Amino acid sequence: MPHSNIDPKTRTRAKSLRREMTKAEAAMWNLLRDFRPRGAHFRRETPIGPYIADFAWLSARIIVEVDGDSHETAGGRRHDRNRDAFLRSQGFTVLRFDNLQVLDGPDHVFLTVERAIAAHLLPEARP
Repeated sequence: MPHSNIDPKTRTRAKSLRREMTKAEAAMWNLLRDFRPRGAHFRRETPIGPYIADFAWLSARIIVEVDGDSHETAGGRRHDRNRDAFLRSQGFTVLRFDNLQVLDGPDHVFLTVERAIAAHLLPEARP
């Protein structure tokens, strides 16, 4: 008996995506893990309703997406608009970055994410 309302196909697809991260997603995962000592607990490829979030901090209601080329098509943009509208209706904040931003400008991405999640982070430990 399933413990949630997530469709089994969506759950299976999320599990597969966790095994097949892109280079940009792996870089983002490493970046997000740097926030763990400050209380951020992101999960990879997390089913939320009919969608799968690349990275989600569920208790803070924050989603981080890393977008490849398929998001640049008319259909991809339409899908993202519908998806983001659903996620916002569920109380989530969605942060989007394209692959090149993550791979070529990780410092900028880190600071952007940090600003967006600052209200949920624990203070930095001082030596």
